[in-house]
Amino acid sequence: MSELIYLLAAVLFILSIRGLSAPKSARLGNFLGIAGMMLAIVTALALIPSERLLPIISALTTGAIIGIVSGQKVRMTALPQMIAAFNGLGGLAAVFLAAGEVAAAGTHYFASSIGLVIGALAFSGSMVAFAKLEGIISGKALSFPFQHTLNLLLFALTAVLFFGFAFLHSEWMFWLLTATALLLGLLLVLPIGGADMPIVISVLNSYSGWAAVSIGFMLNQTLMIITGTIVGASGAILAFVMTKAMNSSLIHIMLGGAARLRQTDKAAEAEKGTARSGSPEDAAFIMENAEKIIIVPGYGMAVARAQHVLKEMADLLRQKYHAEVRFAIHPVAGRMPGHMNVLLAEANVSYDEIFEMEDINRAFSDTDVAYVIGANDITNPIAKTDTSSPIYGMPVLDVAAAKTVFFVKRSLSSGYSGVDNPLFYNENTIMLYGDAKAVTEAVVKELEK
Repeated sequence: MSELIYLLAAVLFILSIRGLSAPKSARLGNFLGIAGMMLAIVTALALIPSERLLPIISALTTGAIIGIVSGQKVRMTALPQMIAAFNGLGGLAAVFLAAGEVAAAGTHYFASSIGLVIGALAFSGSMVAFAKLEGIISGKALSFPFQHTLNLLLFALTAVLFFGFAFLHSEWMFWLLTATALLLGLLLVLPIGGADMPIVISVLNSYSGWAAVSIGFMLNQTLMIITGTIVGASGAILAFVMTKAMNSSLIHIMLGGAARLRQTDKAAEAEKGTARSGSPEDAAFIMENAEKIIIVPGYGMAVARAQHVLKEMADLLRQKYHAEVRFAIHPVAGRMPGHMNVLLAEANVSYDEIFEMEDINRAFSDTDVAYVIGANDITNPIAKTDTSSPIYGMPVLDVAAAKTVFFVKRSLSSGYSGVDNPLFYNENTIMLYGDAKAVTEAVVKELEK
């Protein structure tokens, strides 16, 4: 009977993933996932002897409280950090379960070794990703001499220890394998820069899923195998989609960011020119007379929590000035896949008004105004021209093709990748300096007059 219930839970998980693939069905997908997890937990508890229930329920309750509190308090801009932390905890759980199997003198050495290695990579890599996203350490690519040689040696040592423990069952090999895998996870993520961070999060999510699969085989838990496979496969697919969208290489990123270690000083050496600045009054006047407007949100919008006033501005332009207003979303806008979509959905922006990059990029040449709010790297034309740039090859939104480009930013500072944006100095670009929310609110006040 329990296997049938687990099968039903697995079906709910699959339907949940399907629902989360589109904004309109995401809410339903989330509820289906919650229902599947609750069903699985209740069924698992029913199979546990009563004398063992108290510590398990205590642990579940503690975890639930932490999850509820953190879910309610986390800022929308901190969601990537939260996801990285949760990925890491999933990997750490796999490490603990593998250690428990060794301590109990279990016989599933091969499965526990796989779970240990993948889990350790997911944990230490996720902690580095968390630290980069939170600003604890620099978000730029951190490299040192002979880095890839050291990684290769650690790969080789990990492989030797893996097979050594799997066949010889030596406990000291297990603990040395744990330390080696943890160190390797750190060194693989440190050299990955901010431009690739959404891909890293997807890869680490996939790691935690495959770690769960291995532990599922170790514990003979069918549901863990199924759900781990779903998480691992969906994370891998998302990572592949993100690398394709950024014209990057998944293999290079998984091997420690080799594809993005190029550095350049060309942008800094080039003559920047003078950036024109404007006022909210200037922006309102030009947009009042515009027929087509495209809004490009970025991470700065998320930091300023400007999505609601942005929605207000878009509605006002349509209703009072009869302008066609659309939103353009870059696949990696923000610091995780779908970051901007989530924010705009929170502000009740209609899904019909939001367009992915490939669906709207050509429309910029026929657009009167591009209103770029808090975005930088995803509009940087250097990605198309400078072969030595860390972001070279990444597709960008062609906002420069619009008749007028308004950039809402606090300063002329570079984006998360650390690359200067020459678009700031174009003749058709007007900088609107200040907090994204405050500037947009000022524009709205002018439009209301």
